[in-house]
Amino acid sequence: MRAPDPGRLVLAVLLLLQAAAGVPVAAPARFDAATFAPLVEHGIRIGAYPGAALVVGRRDTVLFSGGYGHLTWSAQSGAVSPDRTLYDIASMTKVVATTTALMILLDRGRVRLDDPVRAYIPEFQGEGTERITLRMLLNHTSGLASGDTSLPHAADAAAAMRRVYAATPRVTPGTRVIYSDLNAILAGEIARRASGESLDAFAAREILEPLGMTETRFRPPRTETARTAPTNLWHGHPIAGLVNDPSAARLGGVSGNAGLFSTAADLARFAQFILRAGVTADGRRLVRAATVALFTTRSAWFGGVTEARGLGWQMTPTGEATSSAGSLFGARSFGHTGFTGTSIWIDPDRDLFVILLTNRAFAPRARRPFTELKRVRGAVADAAARASDAGSNGR
Repeated sequence: MRAPDPGRLVLAVLLLLQAAAGVPVAAPARFDAATFAPLVEHGIRIGAYPGAALVVGRRDTVLFSGGYGHLTWSAQSGAVSPDRTLYDIASMTKVVATTTALMILLDRGRVRLDDPVRAYIPEFQGEGTERITLRMLLNHTSGLASGDTSLPHAADAAAAMRRVYAATPRVTPGTRVIYSDLNAILAGEIARRASGESLDAFAAREILEPLGMTETRFRPPRTETARTAPTNLWHGHPIAGLVNDPSAARLGGVSGNAGLFSTAADLARFAQFILRAGVTADGRRLVRAATVALFTTRSAWFGGVTEARGLGWQMTPTGEATSSAGSLFGARSFGHTGFTGTSIWIDPDRDLFVILLTNRAFAPRARRPFTELKRVRGAVADAAARASDAGSNGR
């Protein structure tokens, strides 16, 4: 009697677990609407988000693209389009703008990863901060707290930054991963000082324009509000086009931790740039391949169920009970998520990326919308991995 295939057994168990969690199981394994639509639409039906945009692809092609639902829970609001709908991508700003800017500046010799933060920001003088380096900011091992709830209440942006400079580590730097917006705010400030211009100006010229990301920007104009997914309510009216993150809002809408708005199609161009190891679609090299590899390789992990971090990027394992990367993406996979309901995951060994943008922060109807969204993210990632492994519509 032929022994059962261990791989098939593992897959069967994963499918059963997804079914038990209430997430539809996509079949067959293909890059098509039959695979992805039931998964993404499930999140809308259970009230986790009113709409979503999904793009799945490889370094040189888009394998699937789809828009689901509407900008709000009203069917009269605009339908979601992966090419046109703007999303506040929240903490994905950390990898698209801040991390990529620092990769470019590292290649140009303007920053060094193991320099102390004080070398760039002399005002960073809190007790115990002398050991904190740029590398520690990027892999979230600085020991700084996850954030500072007082920042939105500062008198102005300058006062908010003074509070950031006064931050002190909660644990010994280099001993633990604590995901922190303070790390990203400081990293964005280093990029500003090293480049000699604002983060939004540098990112626009050096990253967004070369990659053809014409829909991506900080502080979108009011003319774009109608096609922007709202992330909040004010007296019953949807709020769209204003950064949802309160710290980034206090900093004027441009910050190392949040502030970018983008479309799924634009972010696909960014993912392809990363998979091409720093080369644009027209063959121009923006970042050295070795630098991309350095930033997207595990830099910090303390074992067990803790999360792993690259430089700027989250790595697998994610340290989550329900991983946004699913259960099938490879050990070298990396990505990032945003509080508003956005995510990007890249599996370099499969030459595969998955971008799922939602506005789960907008009036969710689900009891635990973030948990439900993570289940959908994981199911979509697993479906993409299975389709890639099956060779359907792939290479």
